[in-house]
Amino acid sequence: MTSLIKTENIVKTYNTGDSLFYALNGVSLSVEYGEFVAIMGSSGSGKSTFMNLIGCLDVPTSGQYFLDGIDVSKLSKDKLADIRNLKLGFVFQGFNLISRTSALENVEMPMIYKGIEPKERIERAKEALKIVGLEKKMYNLPNQLSGGQQQRVAIARAIVNDAPVILADEPTGNLDTKTSYEVMDFFVRLNEEQHKTIMLVTHEQDIADYAKRVVHFRDGHIIKDEVNKK
Repeated sequence: MTSLIKTENIVKTYNTGDSLFYALNGVSLSVEYGEFVAIMGSSGSGKSTFMNLIGCLDVPTSGQYFLDGIDVSKLSKDKLADIRNLKLGFVFQGFNLISRTSALENVEMPMIYKGIEPKERIERAKEALKIVGLEKKMYNLPNQLSGGQQQRVAIARAIVNDAPVILADEPTGNLDTKTSYEVMDFFVRLNEEQHKTIMLVTHEQDIADYAKRVVHFRDGHIIKDEVNKK
């Protein structure tokens, strides 16, 4: 079976004055369908650059990236946007909810870009909110929700298009410990019950412990790729 995510010798460089900075330097990684992978590393390790490439928000300087069998390394910005909408769901540290729209309307947003009819959008958004336990809060605005509830709205938005991959960038960074664990429990459920492939960036070991596999970055290289035994 083809890997869901596969990078081959990915290099990403930036010009910094007279020198060339290697944010990624020969990164090869495969992620199979249904995996739950944590990406760890200190600031400047390359983990965020790598996730931007996986999320089709950037393209490599060289090397290849295959997403669900499609070589996305050289796609145009428009094609990358199409792939993002079809294959990827995003959860960010800052929630990225639209402040003047309800939880339900926030979850509907990805489906508007996909051209889905209003009736179906509402039904699917309600179902996604039900999955994350917020069916009673669907008409609340973001400022009427706790931080943990806002992040669960963001998770519902990420899954509503039935994308096979969920990319989470420090999703617990703005949450207290108890709420962080509650949010991570939802990621575990999505992985085990909905069979979503999850890639999560974190610098916190207790959050990485929820994943089944942990990949460590340093200086643009993968230095360790291990099965999580906890």
